[in-house]
Amino acid sequence: MSVRFLLSATRILPGVSATGVRFIFTLARCFRFSQLSQLAQLAQPSQIAQLLNFVSSGRIKALFFFAAFSLAGCVSYEPAQLIPELTLSGEDVSFSSANTSERQIDFGLAVGANESDSLFDLATLPGVLVREVIAGGAAATAGIRTGDVILRIDNLPIDKPDALASIEQTAQPATFEFTVRRDTTVFLASVIASPARSTPPPRELYRSDPLATRAGYTTQLLTLSTSTSRSIAAATVVDIQLDSPLIPAGIEIGDAIIALEGREINSAQDLISRLTLEHELGDRVEVDVYDGSSVQRKTLVLWHPGRRISRVSLGPLLNYEASAQNATTSFTFINLWLFSVYQYGQSGGERTHKLLSIFEFASDYGELIEEPQP
Repeated sequence: MSVRFLLSATRILPGVSATGVRFIFTLARCFRFSQLSQLAQLAQPSQIAQLLNFVSSGRIKALFFFAAFSLAGCVSYEPAQLIPELTLSGEDVSFSSANTSERQIDFGLAVGANESDSLFDLATLPGVLVREVIAGGAAATAGIRTGDVILRIDNLPIDKPDALASIEQTAQPATFEFTVRRDTTVFLASVIASPARSTPPPRELYRSDPLATRAGYTTQLLTLSTSTSRSIAAATVVDIQLDSPLIPAGIEIGDAIIALEGREINSAQDLISRLTLEHELGDRVEVDVYDGSSVQRKTLVLWHPGRRISRVSLGPLLNYEASAQNATTSFTFINLWLFSVYQYGQSGGERTHKLLSIFEFASDYGELIEEPQP
């Protein structure tokens, strides 16, 4: 009878092979669904054919996609890694302060306004408060400490920090007499000012793209050897992180990126700014790369932090929420408004379990420790 069933089903269902029909028939026997096996034996081949046509019809497919779409709407995602906010630099960056002037001498200390400690009656007292003393400096050698109040320098009243800074900018190396108050004692300290050491200003190394390409670039002017030789700006790769997408794209240190999505770049910062503002993490972009001999267009998949499930909501049956930023996790099973069958919560290293909203168990509670004051 099995052979007759298979042959009949094959004639009726030209789109289903004999192997497929045999699989359905054998499946009923293997799982020992006695009723289904008997139904497969007693049913007519035309009835089996109608069942298979219904399963393969568009209604079942539509029902399947509707269920999948409904379930997908109950699930939310968030980045697997926290993405920091990136502030883009300008084309021209200055590392020196406009208010900085050259000093002739250095007393080896930092001072501030001598203000009262009262929050209700804030007043500025005579002198300037020593906030920092550089070890081995002129002030430290003279015995001045942090917390002292400088009243006068060579009988010149010092009531503002700018007055001391003005002396450092105009005076020559010499010995200065400091009138200093410590608590309720006023004493005289001889400070031998040393010439101020001139330090070179900071210099730029390269521009960094810590997110999209996870690499560093410098601006370079290239002259390509073509039929019409011309100079163009390029972003030369000078640093590559281990997880940079440049590595699988075949871009190495020393290669120069001259165009992004067919548009030439103006500088290394221009490349980083366009990648950040015009594209999303994980996008696929085209870059023109010059390796010293030829220009090649390469496909680059920008770095992506991945994603993790942050929320699953199935009505009162199941609810799950997790946040990587706050390091919290919550899970509820069968929430009946007044009580729930099971609840789980995690905040940092602390975990809590609740059964029937009555029994509560907690573990891994943090310990608050008061640090001694210096």
